[in-house]
Amino acid sequence: MVTEEMLKTFKEKCEGIYRELSRDMIGQQDVVEGCVIAMIAGGNVLLEGVPGVGKTRLVRSLGRVFDLPFSRIQFTPDLMPADVTGTNIIEKDKEGRSKFRFQQGPVFTNILLADEINRATPKTQSALLEAMQEHTVTVMGESYKLEEPFFVLATQNPIEQDGTYPLPEAQMDRFMFKLVITYPDMEELLKIVSMTQETMEEQAEAVCSGSELLLMRQTAKEIPVAEDVMKYAMKLVLATQPAGEYTSESAKKYLRYGASPRAAQALVTTAKVKALMAGRYNVSYEDINTLAYPVLRHRIKLNFEAVTGKVTADQVIESMIRELNPKTTGILPVLKRKK
Repeated sequence: MVTEEMLKTFKEKCEGIYRELSRDMIGQQDVVEGCVIAMIAGGNVLLEGVPGVGKTRLVRSLGRVFDLPFSRIQFTPDLMPADVTGTNIIEKDKEGRSKFRFQQGPVFTNILLADEINRATPKTQSALLEAMQEHTVTVMGESYKLEEPFFVLATQNPIEQDGTYPLPEAQMDRFMFKLVITYPDMEELLKIVSMTQETMEEQAEAVCSGSELLLMRQTAKEIPVAEDVMKYAMKLVLATQPAGEYTSESAKKYLRYGASPRAAQALVTTAKVKALMAGRYNVSYEDINTLAYPVLRHRIKLNFEAVTGKVTADQVIESMIRELNPKTTGILPVLKRKK
């Protein structure tokens, strides 16, 4: 059971995290909050945006704030799976006999920055699948456990740019959130340039250790979810299935296929964290609605009609939320989102 003291400590810790991250990041509050929520919930994050909008800087700052070691892999077309996971090498002992020794790859860390992940081939991208889901790495039949907490924070350039490979659907599903970093406005751009004229280095300081992060995760698991709210979250995920029992008109019209059960798990898990951040003991409908966008936008597949009509995944999600908005449950209005 979550006590008042635990709730207060959780909220104060999150405020400290946001305060330090604001020293390095200008604007992008939704993206920063999404990364923190996913890390506390134990999920992986996919950051999408054009080059130069601060994706890599955000990941490095998260490593500093959570006081966790992190590795960076620059994904390129010639990167091999062994460059990610590691490989067995032959070495000789004192008697001159040859033997195999496993040389760990950069995936053996707490925070892994997979920079421009969609510039590597699908074969190399798939090398992360086991690490992202089971937090283990298997090489030549032997499994190695990754140290907790473990997160993959991947960045990617928009698919329409040259030299990129679409991520396999199985890997996309293993990202808890897909967050889109937008281009800064005039005021934000002025602040960014002014800040980087002083120093290009990150200024954030550690305010949360790995053990504290795991404790926050355990606290979030104890937050209750009302039956009606839980059912609403499940219906929202089921509404993405074009041929399902709870399908929405938007799904029938614009989707080829919908979200997996992992989406429902991610929606409820992250909603608990968001509730604690707001100082509440229970999950609200607004929590579900707000988090539906980063949870679902990469798990639903748009059909030809949506692509030709320039309908975005966020627009489809917003339509589904409005279709499922039951008047009798007092659900809060859907937040306006940038299209």
